[in-house]
Amino acid sequence: MSKVIIIGAGGVGNVVAHKCAQSPDIFSEIVLASRTLSKCEAIAKTVYEKTGRTIKTYSIDADDVSSTSEFLKAEKPDLVINVALPYQDLPLMDACLEAKVDYLDTANYEPPNEAKFEYKWQWDYQDRFKEAGLTALLGSGFDPGVTNVFCAYAQKHLFDSIETIDILDANAGDHGYHFATNFNPEINIREITQNGRYWKEGQWIEIEAMSLHQKYDFPVVGEQDAYLLYHEELESLSQNIPNLKQIRFWMTFSEKYLTHLKVLENIGMTSIEPIDFKGQAIQPIEFLKAVLPDPASLGPRTKGKTCIGCDITGIKDGQKKRIFIYNVCDHEASYKEVFSQAISYTTGVPARIGAEMILSQAWKKAGVWNMEQMDPDPFMEALNNYGLPWQVIELPLS
Repeated sequence: MSKVIIIGAGGVGNVVAHKCAQSPDIFSEIVLASRTLSKCEAIAKTVYEKTGRTIKTYSIDADDVSSTSEFLKAEKPDLVINVALPYQDLPLMDACLEAKVDYLDTANYEPPNEAKFEYKWQWDYQDRFKEAGLTALLGSGFDPGVTNVFCAYAQKHLFDSIETIDILDANAGDHGYHFATNFNPEINIREITQNGRYWKEGQWIEIEAMSLHQKYDFPVVGEQDAYLLYHEELESLSQNIPNLKQIRFWMTFSEKYLTHLKVLENIGMTSIEPIDFKGQAIQPIEFLKAVLPDPASLGPRTKGKTCIGCDITGIKDGQKKRIFIYNVCDHEASYKEVFSQAISYTTGVPARIGAEMILSQAWKKAGVWNMEQMDPDPFMEALNNYGLPWQVIELPLS
């Protein structure tokens, strides 16, 4: 019986609130807070309609460490679930340290004025969380998150030694718009317009954005066009999977999506460099975010499925082996359950499971940790129980 505070009232925050509310024996009290109180209240209303449970709502500024820590001290939660913007990871970690509360997020820190995300800023909190006896679990979404746990499970049960990992993320859904992003547009576009990177033989190799492409035949959703991106789980997995020779991340995009993105990039709308507009400095990407559809509004329009998994090669009993471990999630089924499309669902459910892992003591360990550093078995069991069942198939060696 634990009290949690969810910070962030977007699509993922909606899923986390609903999924926590479904388990009153674990999450006995739920508080939802964000900068915009009306968003929290709208989510609370749907949670009550679905589950009959009442959750408290508050307006907070997550960038303000002092006021947030005072809020946490007053509420006395057992855990903060951070599903706000990645820019707010460090202020919220500071507030949790001040208030002596465990911490969980779904994406690593990114400075507001630099299109760069890496774990070094959060890993630097290791000693402070250890000394405080607090747990900070990083990246408890799907990718990062479930993909990290898939790799840890494969390392524990399916291979004696892992050699290569390709993480593949396919969204074969259709929302009907000419152009929209399935999660925060600012984060999404910054992520895919920066140069790609992958890890091979102990070093990082950088390539031009979206310049490496392959067709990949996914279970259920079929052949998709996948492009190599840099993604944060590569940073931790390259350190935490012994004997690894190569790890890459791929995401699928339609030709229509890429054409729109290229036009927006060419005219400067994806830039994070401030421009003067009527005497006010704004980032063009902030304006673009304002005019694009809100990802949280895509749920009732989106049909189709996602497929996200890890294509892993290695050695088992002296023999070379290749497997694909994956989940398929249905957009319409997700919306029917929690009023969100599958992109939010596949991030929100793992956040809820990660919270249970900490609250149940299964993953309660002082310090700052990535998902693959924990025992994968209870998390993998929970994925099957809470809406993200997984499969493992053998693939031919290429």
